[in-house]
Amino acid sequence: MLLAACGGSDGNSDTPGSSSGSTSSASSVTAPGGEGSTSSATSHSSLNASSAFSEPASSSSSSGGTESSLSSAAASSATSISRHILFDDFSYSSSNQMPTNGWYVRSGGGGPGVSGASWSRDYVTFLADPTDSSNRLMRMRASTEGSGATTIQSQVTHNGNYLRGTYAARMYFYNDPVSGTDGDQIVETFYTITPLNFSMDPDYSEIDFEYLANGGWGQSKPTMFLTTWETYQPDPWLADNIHTPIVADHAGWRTLVIQVDEDEVRYYIDGALRATHGGKYYPETPMSINFNIWFIEEGLINSTSQRVYQQDVDWVYFADQDILDTREVEAQVEQLRQDGVSFRSDRD
Repeated sequence: MLLAACGGSDGNSDTPGSSSGSTSSASSVTAPGGEGSTSSATSHSSLNASSAFSEPASSSSSSGGTESSLSSAAASSATSISRHILFDDFSYSSSNQMPTNGWYVRSGGGGPGVSGASWSRDYVTFLADPTDSSNRLMRMRASTEGSGATTIQSQVTHNGNYLRGTYAARMYFYNDPVSGTDGDQIVETFYTITPLNFSMDPDYSEIDFEYLANGGWGQSKPTMFLTTWETYQPDPWLADNIHTPIVADHAGWRTLVIQVDEDEVRYYIDGALRATHGGKYYPETPMSINFNIWFIEEGLINSTSQRVYQQDVDWVYFADQDILDTREVEAQVEQLRQDGVSFRSDRD
């Protein structure tokens, strides 16, 4: 659930489903590799493999590298950059440098995730790209020893009042912990969000990529949840959203793109359209851009040994009012890098 922080919310909503008693609807959606349905305002207990995309895992680069998917044509000639953008190449040496560029690195407590867990700035670090010494990556970690008091998570937020346009990020998702026993229900994310001012606030907005490497929310296999929110009530829990679960292994480097167009939200993974949401779920209010990694409440395995999970982020990009496809985003990112730009925000 959400708690306020730094003028925005502390994190994405704890589940994409709703409490029992809410209605559900389904509409057909098409995605390469499988068929499925998009569920609206349903409880996770009602989700099963028949209500999710199920597709074979696609190939991905090995852990720790950034094998570029940019076309040689895009990289060989100058590319025009959208007029008003946010771009961050995450070329920092410490998370202490991030606030200079408008980032809030979360600390303290609160949801989402395991009750009693904390958020640590120390769990946001930067490292050289193992395959490209000129590039750097942001690494975010989460760890637990099986209780709220021993659970530490991480989150970064850019409060820039973003709405219509194209959101994109290049992320490395991990299926296994980097240390300790596997099995915890971990959530690796890229999302946008508006603070919830009161229960069932009609002006609330949220758009989520959430990768559950060990399943959860009614799924037993690795699943990517694509969720667009109308609103929710924290206590007792009641959610009003539309979500598309894609049951597939997404480990490795993935380019994530969200197009917030005039009346619909479109989700792309590696250039393939995976979900289209609209109607009352279309966001009405400006949002912040966020990454976090956290554990699902009641999703921890029965073990007191420490487990450490992580996700890596290569870059994040937003083009205000411009609707770009994945190749256009990648071409602009490559051009910015060729121009020596590590951070740019010129939306004012």
